[in-house]
Amino acid sequence: MLASLAKIFPPDRFLASAAGTAPFECDGLTAFHARPLAVVMPETREEVVAAVKWCWENRVPFVARGSGTSLSGGSVPVAGGIVIALNRMNRILRLDPVQRIAVVEPGAINTAVSQAAARHRLYYAPDPSSQTICTIGGNVAFNAGGAHCLKYGMTSNHVIGLTVVLPDGEVAELGGESLESVGPDLTGVYVGNEGLFGVAVEITLRLLPMPETYRTLLAAYDRLEAAGDAVGKVVAAGFLPGAMEIMDRLAIEAAEAAVHPGYPRDATAILIVELEGEKAGVDVEFARLNEVIRGTGAHDIRIARDNDERLLFWKGRKSAFSAVGRLSPDYIVQDGVVPRGKLGEALREIERMGRERGIRVANVFHAGDGNLHPLILYDGRQHGALEAAESLAGDILRLCLRLGGSITGEHGVGLEKRAFMAEMFAPADLAVMQRLRRALDPRALSNPGKMFPDGSAPALTAHGMHPLEKAGVISRE
Repeated sequence: MLASLAKIFPPDRFLASAAGTAPFECDGLTAFHARPLAVVMPETREEVVAAVKWCWENRVPFVARGSGTSLSGGSVPVAGGIVIALNRMNRILRLDPVQRIAVVEPGAINTAVSQAAARHRLYYAPDPSSQTICTIGGNVAFNAGGAHCLKYGMTSNHVIGLTVVLPDGEVAELGGESLESVGPDLTGVYVGNEGLFGVAVEITLRLLPMPETYRTLLAAYDRLEAAGDAVGKVVAAGFLPGAMEIMDRLAIEAAEAAVHPGYPRDATAILIVELEGEKAGVDVEFARLNEVIRGTGAHDIRIARDNDERLLFWKGRKSAFSAVGRLSPDYIVQDGVVPRGKLGEALREIERMGRERGIRVANVFHAGDGNLHPLILYDGRQHGALEAAESLAGDILRLCLRLGGSITGEHGVGLEKRAFMAEMFAPADLAVMQRLRRALDPRALSNPGKMFPDGSAPALTAHGMHPLEKAGVISRE
């Protein structure tokens, strides 16, 4: 059956051996993996269409993949399916500084867009921690955010047009180049679909003018809960910072070991707040912000003296996920959301749950919009350690739901949180989602097994084999 698919791609862009497909068997959530039937590497829209049509005609499932930085198992392949690897489709096709848009291919790296726009004093706002390697196509699939999503929003706020290959191979144009859309917001429907609606092959992005100035402050606290409460006080005072981020003691320790950002070593938690915009206004607001922070119980306040020190503050924060590998051989990155006013309570509960179970939890999160990223540390070589970490991860998600939040802020549902969908949404809601998915993909070939629950235990629990493992769709290490 593969012979006809192999005719579409030259040998160096068609991988079917165990060695060739091995790098594509998992994503950033390495607990789950599956060997695909083959990996194809298109370089043009026409090759994507040909690959998708082949899958449709042969009823073979497929998964589109960028850099594989998904942390929810969203780009884990289906056993016996095809991976459409899009990294070679990485061109910035057009950049219009007058309209302030960029048209890019899905394999374009996030930071490459801002680098190309910089000569026009423009940039692309969404900035996930993996922005130096993650692709725009992956950002679209999972509606990625980043440190500055509080002020500027998620990927969905910056994608205005898409050219997509639907699961039957049809090419559709969604949205356009205008910020004012006409009719249903089909672009908004597509962003965040986690690959269930086909493959985006061209993406039109909104660019923003670079702020005239940045002012960045770092505050250290003796209690993690106090740092969380400070966020509410900053917002209640009328500020809309470009970013507000919190790191706890373990995350600080990891970042210091990795990139030496100069964080206060005696802090239980630090809060980074950044204002940006026109210099005159930012200077006035920053003076007020300093006063507010001094009233939140911070024992150490540091102001970035120049852009180099500002970038060092952010280097520590953006390196935190990878840096935690210095503290533990294995860890699970969770991604829940709580209302901003419940941040302190959520952090207190996470601390308690970790302490009672003897599991270390490093907390790194987008404090401004309540998007928590607890990193649950474990040693997979120890019997039962993974299951215990998974159980805690599941309970943290349930805590987020109890507090009125969500099971995901930007990492998506993927394999990891499928069954939690039934705890967050009513059956009627899930049925509508399924109807939409089936309308676009009646054969369920595009990234099957992701996002939707099947009524069984969540992927991240200690309740034995996951149903997808029983079906041979995935494996767990």
